[in-house]
Amino acid sequence: MADRIAPKRWSLDDLLPEPIDESITAALAELGEAVASFETQRERLTDDLSPDEFLAILRQYEAISHRAHRLGAYAYLRFAEDTQNQTALSIRDRLDQALTTLNNRTLFFILWLKALSDEAAARLAPPDEDLRYFIDSARKFQPHTLSEAEERVINLKDTNGINAITNLYDMIVSAFSFRLEVDGQAKLLTRDQLATFYRHPSPDMRAAAYQEHYRVYTDNSAVLAQIYNHIVRDWRDERQTLRGYPTPISPRNLYNDIPDSVVEVLLDVCRRNNTLFQRYFRLKAGWLGLDRLRRYDIYAPLAPTDRDYPYADGVTLILDSLNRFAPRTAELVQRVIDADHVDAEPRPGKRGGAFCYAVAPELTPWVLMSYDGKARDLATLAHEFGHAIHGMLAADRSPLTFHASLPLAETASVFSEILLNERLMKEERDPAVRRDMLAYALDDAYVTVQRQANFTLFEREAHRLIQSGATPDEVCAAYLDNLRDQFGDAVDVADEFRWEWISIPHFYHTPFYTYAYSFGQLLVLALYEQYKREGEAFVPRYLKLLSYGGSAEPYRVLQEAGFDVASPEFWQGAYDALAAMLAELEAL
Repeated sequence: MADRIAPKRWSLDDLLPEPIDESITAALAELGEAVASFETQRERLTDDLSPDEFLAILRQYEAISHRAHRLGAYAYLRFAEDTQNQTALSIRDRLDQALTTLNNRTLFFILWLKALSDEAAARLAPPDEDLRYFIDSARKFQPHTLSEAEERVINLKDTNGINAITNLYDMIVSAFSFRLEVDGQAKLLTRDQLATFYRHPSPDMRAAAYQEHYRVYTDNSAVLAQIYNHIVRDWRDERQTLRGYPTPISPRNLYNDIPDSVVEVLLDVCRRNNTLFQRYFRLKAGWLGLDRLRRYDIYAPLAPTDRDYPYADGVTLILDSLNRFAPRTAELVQRVIDADHVDAEPRPGKRGGAFCYAVAPELTPWVLMSYDGKARDLATLAHEFGHAIHGMLAADRSPLTFHASLPLAETASVFSEILLNERLMKEERDPAVRRDMLAYALDDAYVTVQRQANFTLFEREAHRLIQSGATPDEVCAAYLDNLRDQFGDAVDVADEFRWEWISIPHFYHTPFYTYAYSFGQLLVLALYEQYKREGEAFVPRYLKLLSYGGSAEPYRVLQEAGFDVASPEFWQGAYDALAAMLAELEAL
């Protein structure tokens, strides 16, 4: 139970049992046999194939993908828990290479699927809705698909090329250590530990933490900027030059199954609402006794201290907030805890940040973060547990359609954060603390909505600049311009923030990912407004939305929930909810 738990390292036994080397060898052998059997189906893929024969072949492909994904997940999670561990590195490299080779041997099936005529695809469509959506989604990529030989070369190139470079980025930044004087003592901190001081009551401590962060990143800026340069150029060479996507962001939008036009509407509304947060930051400056906030101060607490939440207490609070909403959601989180699938222990070498990995329908998801007891850690844990809830509610889906698309992937995570915040707000009696909690909610909305949308706006400009031959200093100048657009004259931005972009992992791992956070947060604000109006009647519809996983077009899922995401008015309505929150704060 929650009162007996402490942050610790997770267990990966449910993915592969010890001895690991023998388990990997056996799993790869079994997978190799399955792939060899599947390869014999190549000659049967003709226009004369019957629907039943096609379904049997598709199920074979599904089983192979499922096995391969579980193996790849083990390599990823083992590396994330200690990026400096030589065994983890060796396992990751071994499995990356082996799985790429096996994937290339099954590539013929997806290429054949994409090349089918519309008539043939309709004739072969299986009765299972999940599988039909998988086929339809794959076929959307047909205009951007190359020959089998070319696709194989790209897969092999990526494993030891751009993917390896991205892994080097992880190894470099995960090894960073930061020095900060705390209460007269020099401390050596990880990035996540340093980040807790961004919300410190002392303005000098906040400034010192940020300055130390950027001292370390600036010292390594030449290498990190060069890595990003290669990622951007590789992205263009493959996605635009070879595959013919019209813009750098288009591949991400297609992968998300969101039309380019909808993303443009979202980003445009986000940009126009920079002024809302500028108004908030001016208000916050007054409460802090400042003429103008510094960038160091935007997360400053308004109450004198940041309350600590020991891990067991934090878990109890999260479970209670979920139980009040829907007991089933709390039960699902308890499953994650009981399975030893949470790695919340701060330690050197561990990947920074936080994530939840829902590996497969039959497996309880894994959650990684570094829990240090601050309010931000509590919110992060609630966020990642929300992802786990989403994954487990979609457990009836095919492994091929189990994972939600990125814009919907943030729905349960952000909703869980809001539930936690509302639970804490209702029980807090101290007006100063209540004001701080409301301000914290707006701080979080800035982080999750406005900052992320502006990240995507910057990425578009960075890709354009790098392709035109811009230097890292010119990219830094563009980043500062982006910050000035966000903050206007409400926040003073120190020059060291010019290098913030090299410290954002999503830019390296998943270009143009970040607007999904804005999409998800604004969507959840609209969902939560529905919940406040409807009460318990809302819960079944919400759980059904999560149960889709990635088995239906996001636009259709959201239409069913009553939302028109192609409309600027929808997104502005979500901002209006934030404006109401700000008005409440102004009235305190």
